[in-house]
Amino acid sequence: MTRAQGNGRFDLDQATYDALVAHARSDFPYEVCGLLAGKDGRVARHLPVSNAARSMTYYEMDSRELLKAFNEMDDADLDLLAIYHSHTHTEAFPSPTDVELAFYPEAVYLIVSLQYADEPAVRGFEIVDGHVAERAVHVDGDGATAAAR
Repeated sequence: MTRAQGNGRFDLDQATYDALVAHARSDFPYEVCGLLAGKDGRVARHLPVSNAARSMTYYEMDSRELLKAFNEMDDADLDLLAIYHSHTHTEAFPSPTDVELAFYPEAVYLIVSLQYADEPAVRGFEIVDGHVAERAVHVDGDGATAAAR
C-alpha cells in the first residue's frame, strides 16, 4: 500500500464525490464509513463499510466487511487511498477520537460533513502520529474544492 499522491491534494471524480455524499445521507443521523481504493492516486473503487457502532458521533468499521474490502483490494491489486466517514452535525475536521484511531498513515482521511444539509462538505487530511495536515480535495481536477461545493 502506498500513500495517495502527496502533492497536498486529493482528487475525486464527480461520481465518487456524489457517492460519498449519498452514502453519508443514507443513514442520517448516524455516521457512515468506508474506503476508497485505486492506483497512482486515482480512485478506482468505492467500498462502503457498515458502521458497527451505529452512532451519531463515532464510527467503527464492521470487521468482517473491512476484511472483505481489503481482500477485494488485494485481489484487484489496488492500494488503499482513503478512509472516509461522515460527521452528521459537526464540521469536516478530525475529532480527537478520529486522530487517536488513525491507524493507516498511508491513507488520506476524508470527512463528509452534513452539518449544513444543503451544502455538504468533503475535506481530506493526513493523520500521522497524531499530527493532522489538510489535503485539499479537488473534484474532477477542476480546481474547485469539495468543501466549496
